[in-house]
Amino acid sequence: MIYTLEFVSSAKLVGSGLATIGVAGSAVGIGSIFGALIIAVARNPSLKDQLFSPAMLGFALTEAIALFALMIAFIILFS
Repeated sequence: MIYTLEFVSSAKLVGSGLATIGVAGSAVGIGSIFGALIIAVARNPSLKDQLFSPAMLGFALTEAIALFALMIAFIILFS
């Protein structure tokens, strides 16, 4: 079976679009992290400094997942 150029280019567009779903999942995760931080600080404001560092670590790791998903989308799209 011979694949035409239109089929390959449309498959790249669909694949890169599907790869960006990870960015949406990461946005939900970041919202969940900061929502939980706000609730925790509202319940006990004296623990703000102790809760902020793990929240930033969770944010950084979740944002890394979004960057990996975006990188895969660009690799699919431009290769």
